[in-house]
Amino acid sequence: MTLEEFLTQMQSDVRREESERTGLPGPFPHPVSLFSEIVMQHMAEFGMTNEPQVLHIERKLGNATLKLSGYAISDELDQLDLFVSLYLDARQPTPVPESEITNAAAQCIRFLEHTVSGKLGTKIDAADEAYDLILTIRDCYEALDQVRIFVLTDGVSKSKNFKPREIGGKLVLLEVMDIERLHRHLSEGRPRDELLVNFEESFGSSIPCVYVPGSSGEYDYALAAFPGAMLRTLYEKWGSRLLEANVRSFLSQTGRVNKGVRDTLRTAPERFLAYNNGIVVVADELKIGTSKDGGTGISWLKGMQIVNGGQTTASIYFTKRRFPETDLSNVRVPAKIIVLCSKDETSEEALISDISRFANSQNQVRLSDLSANKPFHVEMERLATSTYCPDGVGRWFYERATGSYNVMLAREGKTPSKLRDLKAAMPPARKVAKTDLAKFVHAWHRKPHLVSLGSQNNFKVFNDEVLAAGTVPDLAEFKTLMAQAIIYRRAEKLIRPAFQGFQANITAYTVSLIADRLGQRISTRVVWQQQGISDAFAALITQWSKEVNVVLRSSAGERIVSEWAKKEECWDIVRKHEYSEASASLPEFQ
Repeated sequence: MTLEEFLTQMQSDVRREESERTGLPGPFPHPVSLFSEIVMQHMAEFGMTNEPQVLHIERKLGNATLKLSGYAISDELDQLDLFVSLYLDARQPTPVPESEITNAAAQCIRFLEHTVSGKLGTKIDAADEAYDLILTIRDCYEALDQVRIFVLTDGVSKSKNFKPREIGGKLVLLEVMDIERLHRHLSEGRPRDELLVNFEESFGSSIPCVYVPGSSGEYDYALAAFPGAMLRTLYEKWGSRLLEANVRSFLSQTGRVNKGVRDTLRTAPERFLAYNNGIVVVADELKIGTSKDGGTGISWLKGMQIVNGGQTTASIYFTKRRFPETDLSNVRVPAKIIVLCSKDETSEEALISDISRFANSQNQVRLSDLSANKPFHVEMERLATSTYCPDGVGRWFYERATGSYNVMLAREGKTPSKLRDLKAAMPPARKVAKTDLAKFVHAWHRKPHLVSLGSQNNFKVFNDEVLAAGTVPDLAEFKTLMAQAIIYRRAEKLIRPAFQGFQANITAYTVSLIADRLGQRISTRVVWQQQGISDAFAALITQWSKEVNVVLRSSAGERIVSEWAKKEECWDIVRKHEYSEASASLPEFQ
């Protein structure tokens, strides 16, 4: 898929969402917010950010304009991502002047600065849609390990990252997710960005290495020891782009492994090479040069990505940031470099996935990625592939491996007409990832507090349940699960535009409430046959979500709603509350 075709698809997705949400409760579905939501969800699916929330804010504070399009905060409250959109509604790839990118970033920076300083919290009313977020950032900012600001745009930006900014004593990374970068992620099914790291130009010499040409034609191989100061500089310059093929985001330095990295850097830097397992790097191309001692060296790497050792890299950066006296001059990090030679994208991405899985021995990779080959998920994929919707044309897509939906589109949609037919038969709305399924099932099984733990933590519980049961789904169960997906997805569409905060919690709790009160009477067979729900059912979801929102907020007290929603005690309170009477004649009733 070309960049032009991908842009057309993206704008089509925005317009489709706008059309579907027109007339629903809540504010008019503005294209900027819809674009922000689509891009942030894509980033979350690839593990680049935590579960995002759309929150469009544009405020004046004196003569300054403050702007925000969305945010993502980690479950541990140690990572914060802020998003601001620069939406052109472009019909063809259009360059965005750097001045417009920096201006959008500056508006988001001002929001963060005034939030951290406490100015914004005293200027807005407690009923303001941004109030909860402002207090959350203010209260947890000191403990944050990582803060990033992303400018999202459907234009093409020459620069994909900018010089970090110091805000409230923390270094804030500034990055751009433009249509070109997003295209590389999604249309090609490749999460690597085309980074070119020239060691000779940036660090004065080639990196000494042992180079081993491959015998299988699949990859070449090199061993090296990267200077710690060099890794720190690379992370400062490229940020998360250096780790985009990594199956994990940077955790925190409170974990045992990262704390060990920090302590070694501070107390025994010369032993780091001996103690640390090192990093694994993949690259599309490698150029051999001559090192300072006259031996073989790596002159540059194109498409460089750290697929294992992201924690090591980030820990070096943050340790030096927190403790400036840390001396990195004697730190060396073992590095294994895999230069990919295959021309087949599917097998290449499978190799990267296997490298990430098997080479790691320090921190656990995402469970949802490692569980892809479990019998339950393999059978779900088979059933989705072989089961047609009642119209005999459409199908659902079970994304057993992260990114496989986009790989399928890229592999099979080789012409515009074929791609159009594929997306008509299996639209993104009928794509279900493993973490999505865990969310749908737990909400329907009246466990919204687990859903509120976040996608990976919720999936862990779900996967343990699946493994303990030791069963695989049959056709009837597959249709039941997809019916639950239909109900949940419709609830999301109704609830997202109606509330400015905590939409994910409200959705999970509303669906669980429906399952608790009406689950025995609702026919999932009818939902599957209709591939949707009735207007009367949608109206009930809308009404109960308003009432659930009130109960969640009032019962939370001084606590953050999203944190309170993780407690089973919260669910006990919500489910025992009185709600509006449901119609006795819902078409979905058995």
